[in-house]
Amino acid sequence: MTGEVREELEAQFAQWREYVRRRPELQSSDADELEDHLRGSVDSLVALGLSADEAFLVAVKRMGNLDELSREFAREHSERLWKQLMLTGQTDGSADAPSRDLPVMVLCAAGAALSVKVPALFGADFEQDGVFYATNLSLFALPWLAAFLAWRRRARPALIGILVALFALGAVAANAFPLAEESQSLVITILHLPIALWLVVGLAYVADDWRASRRRMDFVRFTGEWFVYFVLIGLGGGVLTGIMFGTFEAIGVSSELFIAEWLMPCGAVAATVVAGWLVEAKQSVVENIAPVLTRLFTPLFTAVLLAFLIAFVVTSTGIDVEREALILFDALLVVVLGLLLYSISARDPLAPPGVFDKLQLALVLSALAIDVLVLFEITGRITEFGTTPNKAAALGENVILLANLAWSAWLLLRFIRRQAPFTALERWQTAYLPVYAAWAWIVVLAFPPLFSYA
Repeated sequence: MTGEVREELEAQFAQWREYVRRRPELQSSDADELEDHLRGSVDSLVALGLSADEAFLVAVKRMGNLDELSREFAREHSERLWKQLMLTGQTDGSADAPSRDLPVMVLCAAGAALSVKVPALFGADFEQDGVFYATNLSLFALPWLAAFLAWRRRARPALIGILVALFALGAVAANAFPLAEESQSLVITILHLPIALWLVVGLAYVADDWRASRRRMDFVRFTGEWFVYFVLIGLGGGVLTGIMFGTFEAIGVSSELFIAEWLMPCGAVAATVVAGWLVEAKQSVVENIAPVLTRLFTPLFTAVLLAFLIAFVVTSTGIDVEREALILFDALLVVVLGLLLYSISARDPLAPPGVFDKLQLALVLSALAIDVLVLFEITGRITEFGTTPNKAAALGENVILLANLAWSAWLLLRFIRRQAPFTALERWQTAYLPVYAAWAWIVVLAFPPLFSYA
């Protein structure tokens, strides 16, 4: 083997080694072991007459899928991995990992906790200024999560500027409009601003690779795992709060004011950052929770939706499209979409269609039917009584969901019939994410003045 060929081969080894060491479940010693095995395979193949490039490609192929190797390491060394995660924060085998992520997470979580108390310095009160806190709650928490992710991704200054501008725009939407406490525009702002800002967090998560479908799907996975961790932290915090209240009450000390004004609000916004850090730290280290929940709740939601459709046909009663009912139906459709998105993100795209794919198709078709019924009722009410901010927002959201669900059902059907690859469905969902972002910002920024802050 000539010196030039050896140099090119070493460059390929270096590139492969860099890729392997980005796997958080593999320590440096694990990567060295895999590299030794790869080098031995390459030398054996070269001795059999293959060129260096051919030998390298064949050897890598024989090693198998790196994701499978990573999962095997996670299973075999789960005790080691959990100790690294919980005791040191180290997941990549590098000595400086604890000095990087954990302190920055603590700093961002503390920043979120303190920011929710800053308005109190200007006389704001949780009880008397509930509207202010309801509209601004996501602004106290999500910019700090975005800051942590942007730091972790080493985002460029241009992207950081865009993130700051979008959060500032959200602050304008939450505070510049004269929204009365009974205003419908206030309700839709409270509901839609967190969605708009969460997709800004997504921009920080994908960093400079936002055009890539793979990175957008990674953010979908992140969202599902973040939600699970946030709920778990909330449940643990609820237990802690109950114990604190009971124990201090037993000695005649009232902790109610501290819990209401400090522990709950500061803990909630700080948990937003902590949950994001946990997802990032645990990435691929152990099996994720959200895919398991998706498998569990998909058949349950399918049964509920089918039962609703059957009851609707049997009773022949219309759908109540008052504000609370609209929120409930939209929330139901969003949950269905979330189940679909997360099951797509957790599925092997090369696996053949199975029973679960057919179950998902039934879920999507049921949601599609309910969406059509709700749209029919909303359109009828708008035609008869005129439009309101709530009805206009619900109409737009249901049209957007209708387009997504309809095309998703078609792509799922083609996949089940083996007429299209599963990746077509994945690409459709990730390409559609900006539509939700655009609509959320339209509702937050344009609807209040459009409807005269009604």
